[in-house]
Amino acid sequence: MGWFKLVIVGALLPAAFAVPQRNIRQSYDDEAKRAQAVKDAFLFSWNGYKTYAFPHDELHPVSNSYGDSRNGWGASAVDALSTALVMELSDVVNEIIEYVPTIDFSKTSTEVSLFETTIRYLGGMLAGYDFLKGPLSGLAKDEKNVDALLAQAQSLADILSYAFDTPTGIPFNELWIENRSHVDSFQGLATTGSLILEWTHLSDLTGNQTYAELSQKAESRLLNPQPASSSPWPGLLGYNINVTTGLFQDDFGGWIGGADSYYEYLIKMFVYDPTRFKEYSTYWSTVADSTIAHLTTHPTTRPDITFVAEYSGKTLIESSQHLACFNGGNFLLGGTVLKKQTYIDYGLDLVDGCRATYAGTATGIGPEVFGWNSSLVPANQTEFFQKNGFYITTASYDLRPEVIESYYYAYRVTGDKKYQEWAWEAFLAINSTCAANSGYSAVDNVNEVGGGAKDDFEESFWFAEVMKYAYLIHAPEAEWQVDGSGNNKWVFNTEAHPFKVVG
Repeated sequence: MGWFKLVIVGALLPAAFAVPQRNIRQSYDDEAKRAQAVKDAFLFSWNGYKTYAFPHDELHPVSNSYGDSRNGWGASAVDALSTALVMELSDVVNEIIEYVPTIDFSKTSTEVSLFETTIRYLGGMLAGYDFLKGPLSGLAKDEKNVDALLAQAQSLADILSYAFDTPTGIPFNELWIENRSHVDSFQGLATTGSLILEWTHLSDLTGNQTYAELSQKAESRLLNPQPASSSPWPGLLGYNINVTTGLFQDDFGGWIGGADSYYEYLIKMFVYDPTRFKEYSTYWSTVADSTIAHLTTHPTTRPDITFVAEYSGKTLIESSQHLACFNGGNFLLGGTVLKKQTYIDYGLDLVDGCRATYAGTATGIGPEVFGWNSSLVPANQTEFFQKNGFYITTASYDLRPEVIESYYYAYRVTGDKKYQEWAWEAFLAINSTCAANSGYSAVDNVNEVGGGAKDDFEESFWFAEVMKYAYLIHAPEAEWQVDGSGNNKWVFNTEAHPFKVVG
């Protein structure tokens, strides 16, 4: 790995945050030491959050202050729980589960996102409950706090459930819960289609089928989209849906933010319960086949690279996002559970493509948005495009997990250690670029040495996703690890919270 150093702290940190610099070549040459290094980074982040931000939603790690972008309910704490569990950090786990019963989900002065609240808060509490009632039960000091995870999840769902009270069952997303009102009249594909796993799992744990029924009614509108023109190719859908009529409003889309996790959850529902959701695997296969046949593109300067294009009708848009780079992992998951090598091979090609977006930049981190349309290359990126096969349209990095997520699936499916190496390189690049006074910060330019300006914001999904995938790819075997043969005992929601599968 060369003579890199793991730099986790800034010069201004209090001594309590200090993590000694260690020589990578000497100390991080095996899986256990790498896993420990990621765990150290998690603890550095957690201690910064606990000192300067808890119980607010997120840390501002440059200014050592806090923000409440997720309604002030402690998003980073809840998002961190399942990662602290798989790392078996008992003190952190108990700090979080002692806090969760104190949250009043009925109180907030800000607009609530049904989607974000579901994947972060509801997902985090349900995963914590699964672990602490199951294989990691020994980590909890007080069983009442474990029971409170499920009780609070149900309380939150009860508060949010009025969102589904629409003529079509498609929920509103932008909610003012204190007066049970809403803001929006249109719902996105992902925000409609990424509720079913969490709400169905809540029903299965509580025995109250209302939650599953609400989310599945909404999902049914997506499985039979109207009008037909909103689906340019079988399974690939438009972006926006009218909540009142249930009609799609456009034919724009792709494996991109705002649409992505609908496709992700089709195969994950089949993993969760292959009996009840067998038809979902057929829907996902249709999406996968259409993606391979119609959205696959190769940059003119790097025909060895495979990217998935966006679309507007049947017109391809040669652009994608860091957010879309989970798609390689999703194809790998689908290929293993459906026993289809075509999907596995395609997934590995997509992983290679997203790897190229990391390998080509000055920081070793991929950009938020990139393109490869040879007629739209910015004048100052001609040489960059020639070498790398893509150009950067939005240069920021917001502590996103998707590339490391796909590395994780690739390693679990193939056993090829190069994916561990790639994940380790990504972790080192993120660590050296994003480390700030008390945590890790988003940066505004991945193609500038040092990442450019730090945005002083540490998303809660840093704890839930980046830290979890970077850790698990080096961690020992466990029942919650993705199974390379497709026999999964757990399935990860889109926020990387693992749920125990049915049966």
